Amino acid sequence: MEKRTLLAIVLSIAVIIGFYLVQGIFFPQKQPAGAAGSAPSVGPPVEASPASGSSAAAVVRVVPADDGTGDQEEGITIETELLQVTFSNRGGDIVSYQLKERQDQRVEMVLPGLEEPRAFTIALGKAAQAPLTDYFQARRLSSEAGEVVEFSRKFQLLPPEQDALGQEPAQGGGVLLTKRYTFKPTEYMFELAVSLEADPAGPALNFSGAAYTLGFGPQIGPAFTKLDQRSDYRQYYTFMNGKRREEKVKENAPAVIGERVLWAAIAGKYFTFIAVPDATQYELTFSAKPEPGLPSASRFYMTRPAAAPGGRIADIYRFYLGPKNQSALAVYDTGNNSFNIRNMDFVKVANTSGILAPLETALKWFLSLFYRIIPNYGIAIILLTLLVRAILFPLTKKSSESTLRMQALAPKIKEIQEKYKDNPSQMNAKMAELYKQEGYNPLTGCFPLLIQFPIFFAMYNLFNNHFDLRGAPFIPGWIPDLSVPESIFSFAPSQIPLLGWTDIRLLPFIYVGSQLLSGMITQTPDQKHNAQMKMMLYVMPLIFFFILYNVPSGLLLYWIMTNILSLVQQLIINRYRKHSPPAPAITGSKPIIAPRKKRKS
Repeated sequence: MEKRTLLAIVLSIAVIIGFYLVQGIFFPQKQPAGAAGSAPSVGPPVEASPASGSSAAAVVRVVPADDGTGDQEEGITIETELLQVTFSNRGGDIVSYQLKERQDQRVEMVLPGLEEPRAFTIALGKAAQAPLTDYFQARRLSSEAGEVVEFSRKFQLLPPEQDALGQEPAQGGGVLLTKRYTFKPTEYMFELAVSLEADPAGPALNFSGAAYTLGFGPQIGPAFTKLDQRSDYRQYYTFMNGKRREEKVKENAPAVIGERVLWAAIAGKYFTFIAVPDATQYELTFSAKPEPGLPSASRFYMTRPAAAPGGRIADIYRFYLGPKNQSALAVYDTGNNSFNIRNMDFVKVANTSGILAPLETALKWFLSLFYRIIPNYGIAIILLTLLVRAILFPLTKKSSESTLRMQALAPKIKEIQEKYKDNPSQMNAKMAELYKQEGYNPLTGCFPLLIQFPIFFAMYNLFNNHFDLRGAPFIPGWIPDLSVPESIFSFAPSQIPLLGWTDIRLLPFIYVGSQLLSGMITQTPDQKHNAQMKMMLYVMPLIFFFILYNVPSGLLLYWIMTNILSLVQQLIINRYRKHSPPAPAITGSKPIIAPRKKRKS
């Protein structure tokens, strides 16, 4: 009994600690390294794009034409049922993109640092070119079909060889750049059409290396303190040939993708940016350089290759910038959207990878079902815990029966241990022979304990990433958000030395109390007199206390309810055992019957 219980405890500790050590393998949430205060990245790294060139002479100089465009910045704001978007006529960029998540709360998806936020910028020429910040002519069109905002301006390009000679652009000719945004009333997706049209009176378009680079950044929202893989993270994906691929992006090693993709994405814990290019072969770049005011930026660039000399380039992009919610993403698979697109597999941005994905999906389904019955996720978690315990009850019952068998076999086991204490290999062989004769598997009692850990890991990922749990309250004033740790007192930004804690939390202490109480009730008589087992009874909850201190409160609620239900279940089993004779252990054809207690008349 002692070895079996100790084996279960050791395996349990190894599994739970091993999970946190290799969390990046089972639940990969990679983040770029970085520290605040580094120089800003105003454009894609020169080395990130082969088309960018390596010298300043390879950059086309862009000169805005004198076409009567004003010289004052103006903002244009549009609203749909889901979004409030603000544009600037400087560059025709988006400077604010807010999700109307709740009436009293907006989520800013274009997260600025100390620099001015500008998303969907255009740089004419190669990728090293600085984004345009000249004033554009703005035009707004609104209708029942959606909101349309258009920006346009004419530019003249000076090729590198003329720029090297100090020449100025010739008057006339040039190229007209147009950016046209289209927003639908009920969509997180919008369309951006970019066109370059040469003046009929001038030469044909003839870019060197690349026509333009479209850039998104500096970071997707909402605001975060750090990307610690628990409170938030960033993942970079591309999707091609029916498969999602995670791109490795580091501070000094941007990811450059030359293949044609169906879409590319930057995903956070609850929100995501997805770019859907047209059929043109673009060069894509993910960059993660830190910028002033941002511990890490997440910029994305699409470089449009130069076409054959001609009069016009026209490209159409679609962008999804919104919640990483399966229900919101799934409409782009079914075609049930205003753009009539389908089979995009956007849900794979939110899908869990790894062997626990099916288990997490099943738990999420039942959690949503219980929430529809009682619209409180705290109650839904309690009901889910009851369901899990009911499903595991046959295994728990078998474990209790295994404990009774082990107690009946204890005299024989002790006899073998005493007889062969100087010959461990012979002792193990005799023990195995005894187990075989009795038809007993010593790991039977460990299995119900160990099977809870895959469920625990799936629950962890569910509570840490399920969008609907974001901001879901349980008990107002104490547990206002089940997706984050609760707090009864905060002393941030100060920290407890070594531990790094900034808050005093109540749930971890309740967990320790429930774990200790459950352990004392489930102890067998031989364990109560075993110093090693008694030590593990107190050490193990303390280890888990530190491991679970900063996990989402929903996860601790599940674990506490599991302990309480285990305790109630064990009390019922103990009551049943008190009024029933212990099960016999059979050795060959001669049963070993534990003596019955004499009943008082």
